[in-house]
Amino acid sequence: MKMLSPELHSAPCIKKFEKPVLTKDDAPYDASLIFNAGVAKYNGQYVMVFRNDYGPTEQNYPEKRFKTSVGFATSDDGINWRIRETTIFDSKDVLPTDELIRLYDPRITVIEGKPYLCMAMDTHHGVRGCIAEIDENFERINIISASAPDNRNMVLFPEKINGKYVRLERPFPVYSRGGKDRFDLWLSTSPDLVYWGETELVLAVEDVPFANDKIGPAAPPIKTDKGWLTTFHSVDRDETRGKNGWEKTWKKRYCAGIMLLDLEDPTKVVGMSKLPLIAPETYYETEYGFRQHVIFPGGMILEPDGEVKIYYGASDTVECLATAKLDDLIALCTEKRK
Repeated sequence: MKMLSPELHSAPCIKKFEKPVLTKDDAPYDASLIFNAGVAKYNGQYVMVFRNDYGPTEQNYPEKRFKTSVGFATSDDGINWRIRETTIFDSKDVLPTDELIRLYDPRITVIEGKPYLCMAMDTHHGVRGCIAEIDENFERINIISASAPDNRNMVLFPEKINGKYVRLERPFPVYSRGGKDRFDLWLSTSPDLVYWGETELVLAVEDVPFANDKIGPAAPPIKTDKGWLTTFHSVDRDETRGKNGWEKTWKKRYCAGIMLLDLEDPTKVVGMSKLPLIAPETYYETEYGFRQHVIFPGGMILEPDGEVKIYYGASDTVECLATAKLDDLIALCTEKRK
């Protein structure tokens, strides 16, 4: 197993499944990479909306470029998944405007019984984030709102707070903060999912000991007695790293972090683990796939027995699952470290 320096490890309470729960081999249509899925419980079953990049193989990339579709899968137990024969939408389909190129990296949040998707959207004039409502059969989407340019990663809270919708976001400014990447985690509120404001910084790169490049939202938060249990993605960059995947060079490592946000004012971090929650360790995270050493959570489900299922993309190639006990995750955010 290839290890990056410094070595990072998942929290002891994390139990990873021995293999991915969804791969390109499970798809009934053209698929190269299946990853970065949103997952929720809805109408009595587990539902997954996932990103599917298709077209190239490792042998003909980058000469052949990816196309992107968004697929849908269901499960009775959250482990064994059935992919629907047709995708929700495809980048080659006619999209709402000529300006829009593709939608990807979906996250599901169910609010007052209705499912919503947050997605990244590539346009001919930059990257934006969008919020879409989707019908109960997960067949049609309607884009409600799109963010300002250069705002890519967004997730919605599962309920209103103080009468307002709330989202976590990662602005994606071109000039950043004096470096190639330097992106932080912010929060905005809205009365209607369309107009967003009251934006506040929640967590900065320098607040995360295992990040030196950027951070941002991951899975939609879950509500606990101690606060909003919230995952985030963190990136450290090392210019000495080599190929690490299909690309000529890949110098970044993505991990998952975890924190607690105040229930009434989620701009306040009330606790955070100083070490990663999930780090790249297994074969399919470190030695296999398009961009190795990448962990990116997109779904988190609290079960009645206190188990938390955390779904994450690995190496931008497969969709994986890890579990932990709720009390252990909360303890990570509240324990004191020297």
